[in-house]
Amino acid sequence: MAKLKALLLTGGYHGMISQVEGLAKALKVEFHHKIVRLNWLWNYIPPKFTPKSEIILKDKNYVTNTEKIDLIISCGRKSVIPSILLKKKNKNIFTIHIQDPKINFNNFNIIVAPEHDGLKGENVINSKGAIHYITEEEIEKSKTYLVDKVQSQKVVALILGGPNKYYSFDNEEISKIFNQIKESFIYNGYKAIIVPSMRTPQKTIELAQKEFQNDGYVITEVNKQAYLSSLAIASNIVITCDSTSMISEAAISGKPIFIAHMKNKRNNYRFKKFFQLFKDMGITKNLGEKVEHWKYNNFNESERVAKIINDRLNK
Repeated sequence: MAKLKALLLTGGYHGMISQVEGLAKALKVEFHHKIVRLNWLWNYIPPKFTPKSEIILKDKNYVTNTEKIDLIISCGRKSVIPSILLKKKNKNIFTIHIQDPKINFNNFNIIVAPEHDGLKGENVINSKGAIHYITEEEIEKSKTYLVDKVQSQKVVALILGGPNKYYSFDNEEISKIFNQIKESFIYNGYKAIIVPSMRTPQKTIELAQKEFQNDGYVITEVNKQAYLSSLAIASNIVITCDSTSMISEAAISGKPIFIAHMKNKRNNYRFKKFFQLFKDMGITKNLGEKVEHWKYNNFNESERVAKIINDRLNK
């Protein structure tokens, strides 16, 4: 039986790409990815106030030929209207949107949303944390990439996010985290691997190089293989609180995860619900709590959600 063909639509950010590709891989479909670019005005208008028209799109090529598309998996605000447009042209396309579309849920066959977002509906599937594209096999395959960089049996990986609407990521907050890493891990014989993401400011990377020049290894650019390798060789993982996606990704390792909290700029109740959920599940603790080893079942929501979707597709 031929594999279904899927079109993935996102705004191009790491967290979105990880989610749509993770679900596509778990569904075992053929897929290609299109980054949605809107004309300037529509970048600032919520989907519910945006016309369902190609006029909003910079690139219209991918919405003209719908015959070879069985599935659309979209994520993020920019991808909402293009998904609806494609469905209008071919009603046989099965549409899945990840995250709250901020528009009538009936525009999609299925919506996948984190439990901490509180979305409910007949076509809503709730995930515990974010679905993602990281697999245990990928982590193991990348293990040797950083082995020679840190000569230690005790390794802590610090995964850095970046500023967003809720966290400023200023040097004062980052310095506090670096000091906590030293107190909890470095002074107890650990070596650190510092891994930036697409949102990590250059000034943060430079500060990490200064602070950990004798205590580990700092990756200076976005490098997926280094990211996976750090998850493989670390005995403990620390992740900044701004990224629920990266915390969810790291949970597939089954290793102790510490969340490095920062002062929030605005109400972060959704983050707090996520943090409490993962703490209750025995996956995370807060940076600064006692360093100890604990175990939990390797956590992969992509596979669980994909099974539910496949059951619905088969019906």
